[in-house]
Amino acid sequence: MSFLRRLLGDGEREGEAAASADAAAPASDAELEAAEREYEREVLRAESERLDELRQRQLRYADRAWKPPAQGGDRRSGDDSAEGRG
Repeated sequence: MSFLRRLLGDGEREGEAAASADAAAPASDAELEAAEREYEREVLRAESERLDELRQRQLRYADRAWKPPAQGGDRRSGDDSAEGRG
């Protein structure tokens, strides 16, 4: 839109565009980090509202879940090099 305004020479709009560009100055790193933390909090809040207590506990303790021991070994069927034939 600003391209068309400049092309058509709308002087009033040019001044407003320059003022709005100054008002939208880039944010500092601290402000960006704070905004990102707030967004992450919002996402976590929405996630906790979406999931019931059981599902939240399942996700929280998923890394401690019991896994059966691996069966067999590294040797595969038809692998002759493990026996030294090869």
